[in-house]
Amino acid sequence: MASLPTEEGFDQAEFDETEEVEVDQDQTTDPTQGLGDDQNPYTESVDLLEDLVIEFITEITHKASEIGRTGRVQVEDIIFLVRKDQRKYARVRDLLTMNEELKKARKAFDEVKYVSN
Repeated sequence: MASLPTEEGFDQAEFDETEEVEVDQDQTTDPTQGLGDDQNPYTESVDLLEDLVIEFITEITHKASEIGRTGRVQVEDIIFLVRKDQRKYARVRDLLTMNEELKKARKAFDEVKYVSN
């Protein structure tokens, strides 16, 4: 099992809070199927879940923009906000770790591809 990178090891990703986020309905229905829901959930259920996700993301983004640099949200701001909720904190750490591992794998793949050409 790979060890978790330190918070400093993560990219200093920044997000512009004015960006519009577009959600694909497949992104909303896939998790419901993974949790045992019907393959074709009610449209109202999908819409409700989408509204809850957008509300959560909007709320946490606004909170993060208030504690960090004005108008910018950094990974550390999100980590700070979810640090007391063990489930969210663990999920954020898992996702960031996976992101780092994917970057390393892509880099290794690109290096092999570059060397073989």
